[in-house]
Amino acid sequence: MTTYIALLRGINVGKAKRIAMADLRALLEGLGHADVATLLNSGNLVFRSNKKTPAKIAAEMSAAIAAQLKIDVPVIVKSAKDLATIIDDNALADAAADPSRLLVAFVQEADALPALSAIAPHVVPPEQFLLGREAAYLHCARGILESKAGEALVGKAGKAATTRNWATVLKLQALVEKMDG
Repeated sequence: MTTYIALLRGINVGKAKRIAMADLRALLEGLGHADVATLLNSGNLVFRSNKKTPAKIAAEMSAAIAAQLKIDVPVIVKSAKDLATIIDDNALADAAADPSRLLVAFVQEADALPALSAIAPHVVPPEQFLLGREAAYLHCARGILESKAGEALVGKAGKAATTRNWATVLKLQALVEKMDG
């Protein structure tokens, strides 16, 4: 079985799109995935499966969430190998003293990454923005709420992406490593 990471975009933020993690775990198990674990309350899952490709799993999950939980939510699925590449590609990790100020933008397919370059004009030094092979990285040195680039990334310019801060990405990696034993 392959270990995967699923990231749901925009759930449990404010009062909209509320999903209990227990319901999400049950839904994934019902789709035939195993060892389903959640991280935090913001739609981060790690699971094992011998099904399909990440893109097909993402589409299946999104459709099941819409049908069973009545919530329309984009889902991005990456393999554990993809996550390792995303972590290895992050040339900004050492520059970010505070991992909560370093955003990683995940997309389902790498060909969606060039569209994220639309946020580049909003980057104001000492902020830094980098497109990797599998993700984009934005270091908001003064904080995410103070960053026009951060606002653009989580807004319309980042519509095809979902973001997680670096601390969460490292916690997902630890969960994957624990699962893979």
